[in-house]
Amino acid sequence: MNWPPWHPMIVHFPLALVLTAAAVLFASRLMRPEPLAAILATVGTWNLCLGAAGVVFAFATGLAATLDLELSAQARSGLAVHIKWAACASFSVLILAVWRSAVARQEARPSTLFLIALGLASTALIVTAYRGGLNVYHFGMGVAR
Repeated sequence: MNWPPWHPMIVHFPLALVLTAAAVLFASRLMRPEPLAAILATVGTWNLCLGAAGVVFAFATGLAATLDLELSAQARSGLAVHIKWAACASFSVLILAVWRSAVARQEARPSTLFLIALGLASTALIVTAYRGGLNVYHFGMGVAR
């Protein structure tokens, strides 16, 4: 089955949303005027939750995109590393979105532990994106002949 190229179109949204959420939630922790901190925390929470929803679609479309690929052993190895990073990053972002939305009020400043975990998840997303870029630009995955 020939899947449409949804993954490259979808994957950038959760990446941008989660990284923006990390920056805004970190800023909300540092801001002194309470009303501004509450606004930043709310914006960060919504970005994180929307990013987590997007991560599900990005992961699913990424797996679907691999169904028809004919790859060399080296390319298959690169894809496996990308998928492992994607699974770890996706699961982390989902857990953090649940943590943030279920445990804390959206306008509350995030805890230091939460920000550390979000920083690690954001780093995992960046590594995932880098690995995906390597797969496209180094191995030519998903590029039409």
